[in-house]
Amino acid sequence: MKDKLILTVYIVYLWSIKLAGQNIALYEQFQGRYNFTFIGNTLNPQENTFMSSASILTTSSAQLNLSANDQIEKAYLYWAGCGPGDFEVKLNGVSYTSQRNFALQRISFFGNPLDYFSAFADVTTQIQTTGNGTYTLSDLDLNPWINYFFTEGRTNFGGWAIIIVYKNNNLPLNQINIYDGFRSIPNSVDITLNNLDVTDTNNAQIGFLAWEGDRGIQVNESLFINNNLIASPPLNPSTNAFNGTSTVTNSASMYNMDLDIYSLQGNIGIGDTTLPIRMTSDQDVVLINAVVTQLNQRLPDATVQVDLIESLCNFRDVKVDYTVYNTLGTLALPAQTPVAIYLNNNYFQTLYTQNAIAPGGSESGILNFILPQNLSSPFDLKMVVDENSSGQGIVTELNENNNTFTTTGYIDISPELIPPPHLLVCNEGDFKGTFDFSNYPDLVKQNATDDVRFYESESDLLSNTNEITNTNNYTALSTPKTIYVKVGHENCYQKTSFELQTRKCPPVIYNFVSANHDGANDTFHIAHLYHIFYNFRLYIYNRWGKLVWIGNNSTGEWDGYANKGLVVSNDEIASGTYFYVLELNDPEYPEPMTGYLYLIQP
Repeated sequence: MKDKLILTVYIVYLWSIKLAGQNIALYEQFQGRYNFTFIGNTLNPQENTFMSSASILTTSSAQLNLSANDQIEKAYLYWAGCGPGDFEVKLNGVSYTSQRNFALQRISFFGNPLDYFSAFADVTTQIQTTGNGTYTLSDLDLNPWINYFFTEGRTNFGGWAIIIVYKNNNLPLNQINIYDGFRSIPNSVDITLNNLDVTDTNNAQIGFLAWEGDRGIQVNESLFINNNLIASPPLNPSTNAFNGTSTVTNSASMYNMDLDIYSLQGNIGIGDTTLPIRMTSDQDVVLINAVVTQLNQRLPDATVQVDLIESLCNFRDVKVDYTVYNTLGTLALPAQTPVAIYLNNNYFQTLYTQNAIAPGGSESGILNFILPQNLSSPFDLKMVVDENSSGQGIVTELNENNNTFTTTGYIDISPELIPPPHLLVCNEGDFKGTFDFSNYPDLVKQNATDDVRFYESESDLLSNTNEITNTNNYTALSTPKTIYVKVGHENCYQKTSFELQTRKCPPVIYNFVSANHDGANDTFHIAHLYHIFYNFRLYIYNRWGKLVWIGNNSTGEWDGYANKGLVVSNDEIASGTYFYVLELNDPEYPEPMTGYLYLIQP
């Protein structure tokens, strides 16, 4: 639109419809003696508004000049441009592939899509190794898309920047926040930076990495922080915040990219946790890629964590390993900071840190106590750092709402067990049986947290080997068989056992035989008989009462052939109705079982 200044406001607004993008959100936070800077350069040979024809470079350079005592902590490379994206570039000849991608799409006033991209790579190791000097980005080729974006509204651009966080022991204690995403204006965009805790407004700064801003377009283009109009003239006037400049190098020829740093003094207040930003533009397209804040902070931030709770089996002695941290603090946490202990939300006792804990540091301690008799396991253990026995804090902190750690403690008291009942199933032959004791854990456990395991021998139980896992379909090849049970925890448990037993179930007779050898009903099948009733006798009679077959435990099932009477080899008898007599010869089943069966021969 830059070359179409006579278009109506209606058309300007239509062109600025935003279809996609990523919110600006916190990426990383640093606490300590840190600050930040930018380096980078454009690939535009001139501002696109004033181009007579589209052109773009594939390489450009920038200079890094840190002081001798500055130690590079992190360095993040961003590159961006028009088009679907080029995600592989080189920095001083070292190849990088994008690790995080950003994308945004707009619709031109011609109704055509306009895609823009940004890419990210962590280049910390290279910048730490190289240090000060010239950095050249190359192999960023946007030429395939330049003409399209030039003719669709002159938003053809490309460039790169590195956000560098460095440490220097001479710096004050600062909080550095890096936020990134991909948002666009016109007409306006509101961004709220969170995770702030302003304790000191002196020397506070904010930096912007933005793309596609034009020095030659100044139509209601402004930057507001906490509703205050921001400017840094003459480089960044209040009417042209994003105008192809770098306040780091005082350059006004960045051509469609901005590396601007503004003072926040007078625009934030102590106690602020968020920072609202509004950017407006009625014509110029600006793409916000990253925002960096630097806040001077000089407060500790105490947190506490329980690392381990231990107790001896069947004793009420409890040992708690804990650690007090000052991870996000920018000032040492004083020695003798109280740590209040609560059991089931009732105050129990107070501990104290022994030494001053430096920013980023920690101190570990051990709490030993005997669990009061009026408390049972499990119990709630709460530790609150910077809280005395009256529930009051004594240290002013960065964050007063992150001092509590709550967890659940257990004392190892092994349960008193009642042996589960024996299991009795039908004998499947030779005292084999299939058992389901999958519900036994619920029968033996005393607490919901008890671990229940089953073993075939006591030695397996003691060594915790060969655990039985198929409890819903366990086959015992011989019965009676003892199953051993471990209940509790690995280091504190009780053991019990139960028996698997089998019984002689009544035989089940299937009185239809189709002796055609098709695999179905080929023999006179009687379930729960063979290898269970070892002395049984089975007699088969024809319709005239003549005995045609006698079977026992060793003969196998009747298959429609005679073995009694006048028998010719392979004497197949005729189809028809037959009568059977089954004598089990067992005291549990003294009466014979009789009935009819029907035989069909092929």
